[in-house]
Amino acid sequence: MNAIKIFITLIFTLLVSVPSLAEKKSNFLSLTVGLNHDEKVNFLPRSPKFEGDYKKCAKLSVSQSTKTLRFYPTKVNTCTLTIRDERNRIVHQFRMVVKKSSLFAIAREIKSLLGEIEGIQIKIANNKVIVDGQILLPRDMKRIASVVNQYKDTASNLVTLSPLAQRKIASFIERDINNPDIHVRAVNNRFILEGVASDQAEKERAEIIAKTYVPDEVVESGDEAVKKRKVLQTVINLLTVKQAPPEEPGKIIQIVVHYVELKKDYTRGFRFQWTPSLSDNTNVTFSRGQDQGFVSQITGTISNLLPKLNWAKAHGYARVLQSSSLIVQDGKKGTLNSNTRVPYQTVGAEGQINTQFEEVGITTTVTPSIMSGKSDSIHLQIDFVVSALLGMTQNGPLVNRSNVNTVIMVRSGRSAAIGGLVQSSSGTDYNKLPQGASSNPLFSLYASKNFRRDQSQFVVFITPVIKSSASDGSDEIKRKFRLTN
Repeated sequence: MNAIKIFITLIFTLLVSVPSLAEKKSNFLSLTVGLNHDEKVNFLPRSPKFEGDYKKCAKLSVSQSTKTLRFYPTKVNTCTLTIRDERNRIVHQFRMVVKKSSLFAIAREIKSLLGEIEGIQIKIANNKVIVDGQILLPRDMKRIASVVNQYKDTASNLVTLSPLAQRKIASFIERDINNPDIHVRAVNNRFILEGVASDQAEKERAEIIAKTYVPDEVVESGDEAVKKRKVLQTVINLLTVKQAPPEEPGKIIQIVVHYVELKKDYTRGFRFQWTPSLSDNTNVTFSRGQDQGFVSQITGTISNLLPKLNWAKAHGYARVLQSSSLIVQDGKKGTLNSNTRVPYQTVGAEGQINTQFEEVGITTTVTPSIMSGKSDSIHLQIDFVVSALLGMTQNGPLVNRSNVNTVIMVRSGRSAAIGGLVQSSSGTDYNKLPQGASSNPLFSLYASKNFRRDQSQFVVFITPVIKSSASDGSDEIKRKFRLTN
């Protein structure tokens, strides 16, 4: 029993001799607005409780892994922080005094960071560090804004771009445009384009050059110290377009087209025929004579009894030439039709007779253009359609059409063969029985040979001639027709 009393007495003595957690001294922290502070502790409970009025001067974050308390000073003031564990025992106590940083020290720091930039002044006014002045290089704006942004509550940026720099940029823009009729002025951070442009393309080009030279960043007040400049609001295009002179009338081009068609046909035939045949109407008849006897009679017809010899030779030649002339303005489309309407009749579904027409002839479509830089070369876009009537059938006329569609370049006064069509056919028949020949002759001696050959050639020639006026060449026509006026 005495031993238990002695043990309790020792424990009480130790508790009295060791200072309690409640009597532990508070840690003093001197903080500066805008500068974060990390405070490491030896022990940090798993679920700490934070008490005190620390929120009126700083914000707090806790890292359990590193046992670190991070303070974010926000306002000049004096406050306390008490941290308790799960059993509500006091673990740590902090007394914080938050004050502003020294303005002279901040001014020295800003000056050391921005000392290379010319045209700025760093001074202290209204309990703040002021960065003021005018700079020549727009790229220095971003650096100044980045440095001042580190001291939000104690520093302000009043730096602007110097008007001299704007005038320098305006002169660079005007020199790059390289048009004495176009001028560039810098007014109130804007660039104005004035003058007369030769055409719409030059006006747009001048605006693009100006937008390229405009600084793409500008410093403004607020949380976002650097914002993109709206180029459309910075470049003002007041250029006018010079009125284009009236276009000169296009030159006159005469198109002469020759259609040449050559036809040849040759036929040669030989036939020897001796094919007598007996008709199938033979019969036998009996009759009584005067001597009371019977007489028989056989009758029949023999055809093609005499031999036949036929020989023929034919040779045909034809040449068709048609010329057309058309006067067209440079770059315009010219069309010349020389067609004939061939009528033919058709029968409808209810038996009515209708008359329809088929066009045959020549259709010429030409678009000439004089090549730039080559006054005597003409670009021709050509489309020819030639149709010819071959004959009539029960269903209507039989028409042959030839089409030429091409693009060429011909010098004035020269001719070119732009298209041709050659057709050739030949055939030979041996021992071919003619129509109506006997199919059952007594004997057959027949020999024949028929040779035929057809050739046709179609060529189109075109000759463009540049005329000074549409009336050029009329004197020659008057002489041909003996016209006096």
